[in-house]
Amino acid sequence: MRENKIKKIAVIGPECTGKSTLCSQLAVHYNTQWCPEFARGYLQKQGMKYSYENLLTIAKGQVAMEEEFIQRISDPQLAANNSKLLFIDTDMYVMKVWSEFVFGKCHQWILEQIIERKYDLYLLCNTDLPWVKDELREYPDLTTREKLFRIYKDILINQNTPWAMIGGDADSRLNNAINAVDTLLNK
Repeated sequence: MRENKIKKIAVIGPECTGKSTLCSQLAVHYNTQWCPEFARGYLQKQGMKYSYENLLTIAKGQVAMEEEFIQRISDPQLAANNSKLLFIDTDMYVMKVWSEFVFGKCHQWILEQIIERKYDLYLLCNTDLPWVKDELREYPDLTTREKLFRIYKDILINQNTPWAMIGGDADSRLNNAINAVDTLLNK
């Protein structure tokens, strides 16, 4: 008998690669919910002058928010439908890369969460979208964004969860993501 557990799909990649848009589109397509990136709301309130310690706060906020969304989908009284899919904008790999890229080190708690938290699929967003200025974005240059993309790709290659690269125009990105999710669901 097939287990009826929630399938968690994490959408990761450098900033300004369409992660939030893709999560939103996938949630609509599959009639489910998506967990936004905690850092965005946190930095909008706190400002862009963040510290190494702030990244631990952000990571804990991301995990707590993800758990809230898992509860919503798991609880038949809270769930808007009986979908067992959750799209997650950002995970602890993103926190690790951010922490190490900016500060050259990563909190042990984040590393432990990478080991403990399990996902069913990763969608890695490529840097082939045009840069869009945003008060929270730090790396407008394509060279830095591509360097970060290669770091994410190396991480995904060296772990066991299935993953798919998402690139191209908006329609291609969504279609590629849907194909990857459908492949997961049909296993």
